[in-house]
This record gives sequence, C-alpha cells and structure tokens, in this order.
Amino acid sequence: MKKQMRHVTRWGLMAAVGVATMSFTVAAHAEGMKKNHRLLLKSAIENADYTEVTLPIFEGQRSSETVWFVVTESSDKADAATRGVHYSPKMANGKGTLAVQSVGMVNRKVQFLGSVDFSPERVVVPSETGFPPKEAKPGAIGEALYTPLIQLPNGIVLNAPQIKNNSGNHDRLIRIDLEKHVATFKMTDGFFEGRRVHYTSFNASDPAIAALEAANYTPNLKALPSKGANGPSSALTGLAPVVNGPTGKMNPHRQGLSSALMGEGDPLNIVQEIPFGARALAYSPMWDVHATVWAQVPMQASSSVTLTDFNDVEKKAFAGQITGPEGKSWGPIGVVVNCPIISIEE
Repeated sequence: MKKQMRHVTRWGLMAAVGVATMSFTVAAHAEGMKKNHRLLLKSAIENADYTEVTLPIFEGQRSSETVWFVVTESSDKADAATRGVHYSPKMANGKGTLAVQSVGMVNRKVQFLGSVDFSPERVVVPSETGFPPKEAKPGAIGEALYTPLIQLPNGIVLNAPQIKNNSGNHDRLIRIDLEKHVATFKMTDGFFEGRRVHYTSFNASDPAIAALEAANYTPNLKALPSKGANGPSSALTGLAPVVNGPTGKMNPHRQGLSSALMGEGDPLNIVQEIPFGARALAYSPMWDVHATVWAQVPMQASSSVTLTDFNDVEKKAFAGQITGPEGKSWGPIGVVVNCPIISIEE
C-alpha cells in the first residue's frame, strides 16, 4: 500500500473497450453546469465546485501486468470526436522521439512497453517562504520506456497517461471504480486570457515539479519539440507559473508557487492555449514551462498585481518587470508537464 505523503501541499505546476475503436458516451449534463461555465472535455464529469473531475478509464497490459489509463486527447479529429476528447494535432509532432511510445493491440487492449512505479512516497516540504521547497520527491516514477503519449498501430497519437497498476495509484487519484470503469482526480485552477480554467496534471519531466504537481515523473517528455515555440510544428504550448507572486490566504490577488506551497490555494498558473475557440488547433496538453519571477521580490501581501494572460506575461518580460529564475531571461526552462484542460469560466 502506498505510504501517505508527509507535509503535502498541492501545486498546479487526471467494460474493457479497445483504444483503437473505443467510444465513451456520457449523459448530457451541460444543463446542470453553472452559468458561464463551459465543459471542454466532453468525456469528463466535474463536481459542483470544479475541484474534481471524473474520467473513463481503460484497461491495458504491460507484459502480463494489468495497467489502467485515461485518454484526454487524440491527434486525429474524427477519433477525438468519437472518444469525446480534445483534438490536438500538435501531439503528432512527437512521433519518432522518446516522448511517444509505439504500442500494439491484443484482444482490443493496448500493449504498453513501459509503465510507472507508483510505490514511492511523495514528499513536499515547503521552505519558510514556500518556494523553493526544502524537499520535493515524486510519488510516481516512469520506467525507461514510459511516456503518456502512445502511437496506435494506425498512426494516431493519444494522450493516455497511466493511473494505476500493481504498484499503486496516481497521486491525484481520489477514487476509482474498476467495475464502472471510471476514476476521479483532483483539479487545479489557472488562468487563460483573464478567465479561470480548470485542469488536472498527469506527468512532468522534472522530478521536483512532478512532486509539486502530484504527477508521474516522466523524463521522456523532455524529447518533445520545440521548446519556446507554439507553432504548428511544435508539440508544445506555453505555461507560465508565477514563482513569487502576492501572498496571503485572504488576499484576492494572491498567486504563485510560494503562496501555493504555504497552503493558501492553487498557484493560478497562466496557460497559453485552450482546446476551444479560434486558436483551438494551437492547443496541446504538453505544456512548456516558463517560470515567471517578478523582478521586485518578494511581493507584498498588499500587492494588487495578478497575472492572468500569457501574452501580458510576455510583454512584462520584455519591459523588464519579469524575469526567469535567478535573474535569467524569461522563457522556457526545459520542463514539460502534461495537463489536460477540463473546463473554463466564460
């Protein structure tokens, strides 16, 4: 049994049906959603306060071991529509790299080459200022061949993170029903162009960030092209986590990793794209981390500055108000996280 993580604080820096032909139908529940709230991942069901998401799960195999996984994106438009998941053609740009695992199908079950060790104890110990933490160790470690991106025999790439096997469960897993083939995961709040978004995290290419995200440590994701690029030839899109934003649990403008690690709430990271609207094809669940540091440090609790738009972060970086870690230029730090968007407030 997996050990309980000590001093954990969540950071926001989720019937055996064959994947090749599966179709999952969720009863319409849009009528019950809060006004101005839009569910983007059609196969998902959220709880009332948008802190949890329930997803269909699927049974696969790694050698003789049963593994369970979810599917949140497909690189093929028709396939995505059939599954009720996001269409993300940019994921196909990872083909031929260690970030995409080619899989076979036996008896309509995915045959994985690599899996995840879910047995380690996840450890996150904040410092006096929250971030950086005194200690951060991931609670799940991908094997040498593991990656959440799988290429089916027909060439379609899926985002199919593993969430359970004989060694244990994903750290964001709240509950699972193997008979009903569903599992529920913790969600995180963030921002997209001034609006709140809700997402969950499954993988990270850096061990410390995997610990903070409660995600599987997956170094193979570092092989995805192209860091710092959001164009159609990249497999990535940007994420701007604020390192040292305003603090104070009751401060309406609080934001950042320091605040989150001190237990004040989600870090409210800023995402560059979502799977909706005019730029939907630019979306990828594979986020290119741009650590964002206010030049005047530390931020006071009375500060009224909240960053909510990736383009605004970029402008402030050009103006010298924002830097990367240790005073370096703002930009990608070489870390990739796998965070499917679930919904947005409009």
